[in-house]
Amino acid sequence: MRSCSKVLLITAFLLLGSGLVMSACAAPKSELWPRWQANDPQSSLRVDHSSWASFLNKYPIVGKPGTVTLIRYASVTAEDKETLANYLAALGSVSATKLNRAEQKAFWINLYNALTVHTILDHYPLQSIRDISSGWFSSGPWDLKLVKVEGIELSLNDIEHRILRPIWKDNLVHYAVNCASLGCPNLQAEPFTAENTDRLLTKAAREFMNSPRGARVSGTNLLLSSIYDWFQEDFGGTEASLLVHLEEFAASALTDKLKSHRGSISYDYNWDLNQGVP
Repeated sequence: MRSCSKVLLITAFLLLGSGLVMSACAAPKSELWPRWQANDPQSSLRVDHSSWASFLNKYPIVGKPGTVTLIRYASVTAEDKETLANYLAALGSVSATKLNRAEQKAFWINLYNALTVHTILDHYPLQSIRDISSGWFSSGPWDLKLVKVEGIELSLNDIEHRILRPIWKDNLVHYAVNCASLGCPNLQAEPFTAENTDRLLTKAAREFMNSPRGARVSGTNLLLSSIYDWFQEDFGGTEASLLVHLEEFAASALTDKLKSHRGSISYDYNWDLNQGVP
């Protein structure tokens, strides 16, 4: 997810008792961590995601098409929190580089999403995931080292931007990883597996794109999720190539508007927590 930090600029105004604070935000680049490229194409190993499946069967509130899937964080029992922690510990013991590529992809997506939920629960109640600090002048937990896999400490940003994005080069991954926010693509109500990943990625892309969070037309303005701005390089690098991507997954009514659009494009995102009523 996007990494944002606050940079304090000290100027001559400080001498007069004044200061200036500026918010600087930048989307992390896709930068391969070569160590995680290793895989075993012949491997038949399967990772057990049943504990995550149980959580996803119990706490998400899945609404009508186009609505946000909410999570009942306040209702999560102490027992289920422990089960989630144990699931993450089990994933940490997996020899990820000995899995085949399809199993790896599901492994990293599930790890990212379960870690995000676990991190929210550790800090709950809160209004936004950005209320969690990664250190001085930072907002959000994305740079915190939250888990060890094969003995190596990893952050959410490591998983998304140094493993998932550069290894698979699949822009649909942006619809899979969930940042616990109302503006984010929905947390899918079932774990990813080697067998269902393609189906779930397509489903997630269509759900998001055809919701007001993903794309909507207002007069001459096309309003898109900031995800398409932050990670435009993954969608072809230009607004023209982005529109081609959107047309691929958009419903017919939206496709017609996209093809005829000649106005402006703007972006927004809602960082409020995706919390549901207990």
